Amino acid sequence: MSNETMNPIIDDEEFAAAQKAAEESDYIYTHKFKKPFEYQGKTYNELTFDWGKLTGKDGLAIENELQQLGKPVIVPQFSGEYLVRLAARACTVPIGSDAFETMKLADYNKIRSAARSFLLKSEL
Repeated sequence: MSNETMNPIIDDEEFAAAQKAAEESDYIYTHKFKKPFEYQGKTYNELTFDWGKLTGKDGLAIENELQQLGKPVIVPQFSGEYLVRLAARACTVPIGSDAFETMKLADYNKIRSAARSFLLKSEL
């Protein structure tokens, strides 16, 4: 056997692209509803959240919004109010943070947990 068949040549660009795609997938979460979710006259079978598109400006805006409501944020990872607003901003379709209040608790918890996981991973 030749050396090439034993050790296939790896295209460095292809490997780098695959590695980048794998890393970026950590920033995407798609939530599939067991039963379609209705909000403001629209029906959703799933929602996709792109955590990677969020910026520091989003975090500050959420904190400011909650402060104006008299709800200070001490630890964002454990604030349901902060996490649902983060999820609303990360959602790939326009949806208000109030939508999460009308979801089934199981769906709300999974989305909130995905937001929390993103925040915890981003601090490593």
